[in-house]
Amino acid sequence: MNHVDGAERVLTTGAVAFVNDLARRFGGRIDELLERRRTVQRRFNEGARPNFLSETASVRAADWQVAPAPGDLQDRRVEITGPVDRKMIINALNSGAQVFMADFEDATSPTWANVVGGQANLMDAVRRTISYVAPETGKRYELKAPLATLMVRPRGFHLVERHFEVDGRPIPGMLFDFGMYFFHNAVALKDAGTGPYFYLPKLESHLEARLWNDVFIHAQQALNIPRGTIKATVLIETLPAAFEMDEILYELKDHSAGLNCGRWDYIFSSIKTLRNDPTFVLPDRGQVTMEAPFLRAYAQLLIKTCHRRGAHAMGGMAAQIPIKDDPEANEKALDKVRADKLREVREGHDGTWVAHPALVSVAKQVFDAGMPGPNQLTRMRDDVTASAAAMVEPPQGTRTEAGLRLNIRVAIRYLEAWLNGQGAVPIYNLMEDAATAEISRTQIWQWLHHKATLEDGRPVTGSFVKQAIAEESAGLSPEARALFEGVATSEELQDFLTLPAYDVLTKARS
Repeated sequence: MNHVDGAERVLTTGAVAFVNDLARRFGGRIDELLERRRTVQRRFNEGARPNFLSETASVRAADWQVAPAPGDLQDRRVEITGPVDRKMIINALNSGAQVFMADFEDATSPTWANVVGGQANLMDAVRRTISYVAPETGKRYELKAPLATLMVRPRGFHLVERHFEVDGRPIPGMLFDFGMYFFHNAVALKDAGTGPYFYLPKLESHLEARLWNDVFIHAQQALNIPRGTIKATVLIETLPAAFEMDEILYELKDHSAGLNCGRWDYIFSSIKTLRNDPTFVLPDRGQVTMEAPFLRAYAQLLIKTCHRRGAHAMGGMAAQIPIKDDPEANEKALDKVRADKLREVREGHDGTWVAHPALVSVAKQVFDAGMPGPNQLTRMRDDVTASAAAMVEPPQGTRTEAGLRLNIRVAIRYLEAWLNGQGAVPIYNLMEDAATAEISRTQIWQWLHHKATLEDGRPVTGSFVKQAIAEESAGLSPEARALFEGVATSEELQDFLTLPAYDVLTKARS
């Protein structure tokens, strides 16, 4: 464990013992669940289609509800997300949003300094002592009431933390992120009238939700915290999980705070899950909007499922950021945000996500007008019948050279920043995180794998893609270029871009 700022406060004897215990209790089950993912994917590769589970039909048919949300999670009309650096935390908590999700996952490059420093920053945020002075301007940032309710997103099942070993093995990143935050802050949060609230990313089955629930039960017992104090919202951002939403809520019943449409990763997961299906070759990602039938079916089913169970159904991310030097382009971008949020509130979502403080008021105005109460839990959406076929209906559109080149530019620029320790990156007036890079590289892989043609009739070939990568990455990091080219043109589809990227990140900093 290399020494970094904040380590003496975060890596205390008690905290280290607590996360060691989590790793020993649950690490083996995480390995088994990751192997199960591979088994399920092999079935899809051989032609099976995602479907609702016959073995859990009784759970879907039964009449049950999750535990009620605590007071500070009743109204979640606007949630802001971002990395765990000090200035971002302060600005997000001050933003006027109802909730801030501090993100150790897609918006944080997992350098050891970022991971440990992020935990120290959150300790200060929970105790309301956090402040920051910008070195270039001397401007001071500090908290000002009212503050957003704090939620934390740990890393997904597939990521490890190589700087912290337990019995000679790297600890699962999810257990490190959750364990350190819970150990240091659960009591202080409870004393402040709130609680340890989490977002859970990239689950692929209700069995993974069951493991998280067991982690929560054990952690609360270990620190003498009442059962059900932890609340967790699950991001439905994988195609397999979309067929198990009832079951996921059921597994987390006492600890559930609803589900969220993690739509960027959902598109990536849909490509990945259906990688061998020649009928599901997507058009340019800019054409794959929430109006696409497969995305609309998923979002509507999420709302219907959540409201039937008394759980919040959260909408997706508006990634736009202010365009300060072009008022006309800025207004067009804001119009897109308004239209997207209007669609969400009309469908029945209980709140939505933004990536920048300047968008909080824009989203809030739409939800204030369309949702006068704290949520829309009484909107049952009994009109929705999302069939298994509708959930995988291929979107229509065109594939273009411009779309391919945009994928390359955005992904390589993002990877360059990620390898330099920055996980949330403004690119072309959007706040990008790892999900964008994942869509970009899987889309190119899919076009290559299925020998797709562009709208002008040209085939997408390996030499064509490599030439475009060379042209679009001029002046950018050779490591980022090599990493992107490797995952975009490989014979087999890599499960997650962040796995080989983490290899490069940790070698560069060891």
